[in-house]
Amino acid sequence: MAENKVIEDLIAKTQKKIAEANLDLSGFNDKLAFQVNITGRETGVFYVEVKDHQINVAPYEYNDRDALFITNKTNFEKLLSGTLPIPLAIATGKLKIEGDLEKAKLFGVILKQ
Repeated sequence: MAENKVIEDLIAKTQKKIAEANLDLSGFNDKLAFQVNITGRETGVFYVEVKDHQINVAPYEYNDRDALFITNKTNFEKLLSGTLPIPLAIATGKLKIEGDLEKAKLFGVILKQ
């Protein structure tokens, strides 16, 4: 169970977005792990992992992550809905990324952006 209601809601929205994307991972044999840190008034952390041809979302830190995404709840919801494109979020400081930037680009593929 997630540490708080905000993270529970974001995990549910992320899982729904991934399900709607209907990605074919049959040819993907690597592991990808993205951690999302929610900052601001409402805070929390969760991760999105691509492993064994599946995408998992869970309310924990991922120490061996490929990239870390830092944003607030509102902006993450806009990223999920597609109303805030990832490049614009980065350019305007609404999204910060740490880690492997090439692998971080694949997060946009998962979100179908």
